[in-house]
Amino acid sequence: MLTKRIIPCLDIYNGRVVKGVNFVNFNDAGDPVELAKFYNQERADEIVFLDISASFEARKTMIDVIARAAEQVSIPLTIGGGISEIEDIRVLLKAGADKISINSAAFKNPELIKQAAVKFGSQCVVLAIDAKRNNSGGFDVYANGGRVNTQIEAVEWAKKGVSLGAGELLVTSMDADGTKNGYDIELLKRITDAVNVPVIASGGAGEMIHFKQALTEGNCDAVLAASLFHYGIMRINDVKQYLNQEGIPVRL
Repeated sequence: MLTKRIIPCLDIYNGRVVKGVNFVNFNDAGDPVELAKFYNQERADEIVFLDISASFEARKTMIDVIARAAEQVSIPLTIGGGISEIEDIRVLLKAGADKISINSAAFKNPELIKQAAVKFGSQCVVLAIDAKRNNSGGFDVYANGGRVNTQIEAVEWAKKGVSLGAGELLVTSMDADGTKNGYDIELLKRITDAVNVPVIASGGAGEMIHFKQALTEGNCDAVLAASLFHYGIMRINDVKQYLNQEGIPVRL
């Protein structure tokens, strides 16, 4: 059985790592390169960097930050934000990224997913899905850092993304984000039931059991958290020890 992954997420805004609630009200959480070094020492399985204002501000991801972080760590880096064309992906991979995360650009040009998968391999392509519950019992997908409702249903978008070549999905519940009330298991299960690629759960972790629920009830392959780790509320190794005791395979 494949081991489950524990992934810290570094949301970058104006060159600093920040954390908010429901995609707003951001607080400073530190320097991205220093935090990356810390999580490398903490034995995180991967690190996700999301330049959360790049798409909204119509600019490119901060290549210098990524390059400096890549020099300091030995674990895989996934980079997202401001990616709009194949050349952006090539530059990021050359700078030290192992995978790239596409969100807003995929709505404007779904073929970008296919092009990236063909050129660099599906294993490099992560489709990020920011989803929020709607009044009809489903989930709408949002773009531009949660600012724009695309009116696309999350499960259908997940299936389309995988059909185009996405090798992994990063699914964030906007409703649960930063609340520490737990991942949205219903959202996760709907998507994991519909696709055959790894799914990373994001948004809402607050207690040890939340990680277990996402990996078992939500059937996810990895769990992502930010403020819990950034502010020292939990340590990555403690989460791994807990999951191991619960019979969930992790890399200790």
